[in-house]
Amino acid sequence: MRMASRLIFRLMCALLAAGLMTGPCCAREARTGHPGANPLHTGRKLNTKPLPAPSGAITMEDAVNRAIRDNPSLGAEEAQAKSSEAARKSARGAFGPRLGMSYSAMKQERDTSPSSVSERTPERGTYSWGVEISQPVFQGFRLLAAYQKAALQEESDRASVRNAELAMTQKVQAAFLDYLQYAENARSSLESLERLKDQLDITKAFYEVGLRPHIDVLQAEVDVRKAESTFLQAENARDTSLAQLNTLIGLPAATSVRYAGKLAYVPFSRGLEQCLEAAYRRRPDLHMAALAVDIAGKSQKEVQAGYYPQIEAYWNTTQTGNTPDLQESGKYGSRGQTWEVGARATWEVFQWGTTYYADKQAGHLVTKMRYAQEDLKLNVGYEVKSRLLAVREAAKRIRVTEKEVEQAEEAYRVAKARYSEQVGTNFDVLDASAKLTVAEADLTGARADYLKALSQLYVSMGEFRPNLLKR
Repeated sequence: MRMASRLIFRLMCALLAAGLMTGPCCAREARTGHPGANPLHTGRKLNTKPLPAPSGAITMEDAVNRAIRDNPSLGAEEAQAKSSEAARKSARGAFGPRLGMSYSAMKQERDTSPSSVSERTPERGTYSWGVEISQPVFQGFRLLAAYQKAALQEESDRASVRNAELAMTQKVQAAFLDYLQYAENARSSLESLERLKDQLDITKAFYEVGLRPHIDVLQAEVDVRKAESTFLQAENARDTSLAQLNTLIGLPAATSVRYAGKLAYVPFSRGLEQCLEAAYRRRPDLHMAALAVDIAGKSQKEVQAGYYPQIEAYWNTTQTGNTPDLQESGKYGSRGQTWEVGARATWEVFQWGTTYYADKQAGHLVTKMRYAQEDLKLNVGYEVKSRLLAVREAAKRIRVTEKEVEQAEEAYRVAKARYSEQVGTNFDVLDASAKLTVAEADLTGARADYLKALSQLYVSMGEFRPNLLKR
């Protein structure tokens, strides 16, 4: 027994060594260190209860960070990444030895005449218990390819979380800028309404002393009503964008929240080559595309394992007896034990082209992934350039509309002064006021469009910039 135990121990050591030689230590690929491979935030938890409203004002950076942490869609992405991590560990376990046990009970009746002692079946049945340890020695690189594919898939899913975080950043920033724009438009509409009300009061005063016709009063009243309608629409747009922003950061839509920020021009001085270099280096989806090519290659390696023999080493022992506990001996007992050590090799030599054409199929999928990767690179180049052009165009519009607002303000002051001095008409004042309102809306829109384009540009470069309003 001692000799058998020593032999079993040596066999186990040999099996474990064989497993380590073909295991993850040799199979693990070096990490690329790609900036888009790791999520910005981890450890998200599912919140079944509404989050409390923040006590103070929320800036754009606060809103982005809250959305990345609390938005449920990103929690779903992270759960998928954790699932892939578990799949990788499961594939790693296939390199180690397997331990299996079996127990059987059998009752057999045999009627022979004349019968000999050797032909008599045990009256209490036959019981057996077996243990087997097996270790894969060579599986045609199937286990290695499966582990590498699982590791690549894990890295791809982590990059997918990063990609979703950048997309969420852009959504939050667009909603935040919409809210600031609509709030500014509401303020501008209110100021326009106040100007028109003042003009109505002046027109009524002139009419009462006979200096202006009644039609001027009617025109002023119509413009006041239009301004009130415009102001109500601006308020509704502002409140709708507020509800959307609350939803993105994980708060109920009806939560009362104060967002702090101002549409300001933030210079951007990078050229196209710098933007493209950053995009090719940082974007998670480009990294995912490269990983998709590698994953397809590992899938082909798994299929190609069918060309090779499958070899494994094993050791087993079996105990038999005529009682369930296998321990009775003596006159009426029966007990025995055997053990076996060896190696098994199986090889599917011919399968009517099954493996060959499956290999061809996997190879074409690799080619497909490579084409998709190159197509994505081209689209990334176009996306970066178009968004950089949008940034530059919006910057020029800001300078133009700033002059437009200055001229509209001056025109309104002149028209109002001329009307007060009885040398201008009521129409001139109303028209100047309307043009001033339009100019202010144009300037607000240009500033918002510039920051939205800047947000899209940063995301297209794979760069996390939570606060666009910071110089």
